[in-house]
Amino acid sequence: MKEKLRIIISGGGTGGHIYPAIAVAQAIEKELNGEVDFLFVGAKDRMEMEKVPKAGYAIVGLWISGLQRNLSLKNILFPIKVLSAVIKSWLLIGKFKPNLAIGFGGYASGAMMFAAWMRGIPVMIHEQNSYAGITNKLLKNKAKKVAVAYPQMDRFFPASKIVLTGNPVRTDILSAHTKRTAAEAFFKLDPRKKTVLVIGGSLGARTINKTLYGAWEQIVNAGYNLIWQKGNNFPDADQLNHPNLIVRNFIYEMDLAYAMSDIVVSRAGALSIAEIAIVAKPLILVPSPNVAEDHQTKNALALVNENAALMVNDANANQELISTVLALLSDLNKQALLAKQIATFAMPNAAQHISKEALQLVNTNAVN
Repeated sequence: MKEKLRIIISGGGTGGHIYPAIAVAQAIEKELNGEVDFLFVGAKDRMEMEKVPKAGYAIVGLWISGLQRNLSLKNILFPIKVLSAVIKSWLLIGKFKPNLAIGFGGYASGAMMFAAWMRGIPVMIHEQNSYAGITNKLLKNKAKKVAVAYPQMDRFFPASKIVLTGNPVRTDILSAHTKRTAAEAFFKLDPRKKTVLVIGGSLGARTINKTLYGAWEQIVNAGYNLIWQKGNNFPDADQLNHPNLIVRNFIYEMDLAYAMSDIVVSRAGALSIAEIAIVAKPLILVPSPNVAEDHQTKNALALVNENAALMVNDANANQELISTVLALLSDLNKQALLAKQIATFAMPNAAQHISKEALQLVNTNAVN
């Protein structure tokens, strides 16, 4: 009997790393008719430790976290954590004996991919953003293939290793355009009114939340619906109540939220952009300033420069965001242009593409 393929997948910290990793695992599983075993590796106490098991996969947590940007005693522990994570990764590889390791970014991914490389396991990494993250840049000479979501990434990685795949999204998002009736029944909002969907990322967005909390009535009083995903860290909005307003900590039914929406306000995380490109909604981006190398602003500008999105700087959101939303809602020509242009960024087969590249890497390694 032929042995099952064994693959280690690592990445986490945010939904932007976790959901693409799960989507690729599902694509590989489908390609191999289930003849594959996965071991996910993440960081202890981060959201992957909850999200990955919910998707049906085993996960092991490493004691690892990033450097703090300000002076902090936590930074003293950083080299110890890195060494601990690499040693544990080394031992996990010895026990699991993977044929391949795939990294999706984050410090846990860095430790695991480095250990895999040291043990002679072929490594593939995926870079979601238009500006490469620290972990993936450090791994550029260790990986045999680098899957990317944006063109011109040879600024960061050897051109011979790059494969342009896009960012994998959840399968239910791919059919969101067929779900308007289901969305109306689910949200119970007035279907005659245009709907604004506001998503601050998987961890919430303080600036967007504070701006909306002070001005949400301007949107609903102007005759629009508002669906607001605020994250867990903004309890002030929990008691708000209006027939044209829906407030949630987290929206699991994002396919229905996209189907219901006419315009979207979002952080500029790579996963959010990939999803909104597929559903082709007019988009206003408010890039988070609290990310490495300001990569969300670079993601946003890649769209803005192609007339595929509008951008409001985080520092100006309190003054400009609501007026930008209301102006776009009243400008049908601008909505049509933004929807048309963002659709050109859609790569709906990203998970399948990465799956095929990963399996090809395994086969090549077996021959060699």
